Amino acid sequence: MSVRDAYKKKAEAELELSQARLAEFKAKVKSFKAESRVKYAEQVEGLEHGVEDAKSKLKDLGEAGEDAWEKLKDGVEGALRSLSTTIRDIADKFKD
Repeated sequence: MSVRDAYKKKAEAELELSQARLAEFKAKVKSFKAESRVKYAEQVEGLEHGVEDAKSKLKDLGEAGEDAWEKLKDGVEGALRSLSTTIRDIADKFKD
């Protein structure tokens, strides 16, 4: 397996975890009272946009040639890092 393929598999796994957390947060928000639901739904929606952005970047990475994938890798890493931060922030707020 090439370094590129290994990186792509790792990134896909991280994205799948993010998608699972997104589903978890969506379910949790549904159980909140109306006022809280609106507040947290906006944050979860932001996470959903982040997941879609990461998916798009990962797709571009998979379609890139050998010489271009290194450049695209930075975008994927940034998107995954942003997802991780957003998930952590939402999880912390849900604990309150």
